[in-house]
Amino acid sequence: MANPAFSEKTFEKVEYVMDQPMTLQGTLNKVTLLLLVTVGVAGVTFVSALSGQSWVIPLGLGGAFGGLGIAIALAFKPVWAPTLAPVYAVLEGAFVGVISSVFTEFAFPAAVLTFGVLALMLVVYRSGLIRVTQGFVRGVVAATGAVALLYLLTFALSFFNIQMPYIHDSGPIGIIFSLVVVGLAAMNLLLDFHLIEQGVAQRAPRYMEWYAAFGLLVTIVWLYLEILKLLAKLNRR
Repeated sequence: MANPAFSEKTFEKVEYVMDQPMTLQGTLNKVTLLLLVTVGVAGVTFVSALSGQSWVIPLGLGGAFGGLGIAIALAFKPVWAPTLAPVYAVLEGAFVGVISSVFTEFAFPAAVLTFGVLALMLVVYRSGLIRVTQGFVRGVVAATGAVALLYLLTFALSFFNIQMPYIHDSGPIGIIFSLVVVGLAAMNLLLDFHLIEQGVAQRAPRYMEWYAAFGLLVTIVWLYLEILKLLAKLNRR
């Protein structure tokens, strides 16, 4: 869900270069490539799941855990991003495709809304409507961490057949919770844009283009899954 790739000190982990630094265009190219890979793999997995292919479910679960492992690895070793970011896109594509096949009727609307929110937040960032200050970053990171811990607790309790009340239901509290998390994911997009811009301005090394693209993809996938969940809740009311 949350983005482990970026923090306030992301670009303090790397050495800055004069030759072949990170560029905005290079980062955009890599974001586009990773999105195409993710969407392409998700599409194949989605169709395969609907046709009853038995290998799809294990592949999707493997994609979820494999993607998490890569995200953790890249949080400590950004230099591996040129190799691992495309692998992450494949794994997350498989996971997204399987999840989307469970909520077939909401997959396309969720995708449209996701890219709509992405475009809106880019406009908000470029216009300066919301300023990404240190206080804003700390608040978003803290809130994201809290949601991540809540999801981990929910996952752990599921092994004991205990369900977290209210927040995963389709009642008012569950709907409000999902709206808040969707909003939080959207705020994380602002952090992604800011830190990409920061890396370009500070002449981070070229491999950080892949790392930045990976980080943005993490947030986009999280946003999509939260919107998908919200639409499913609204449909159950």
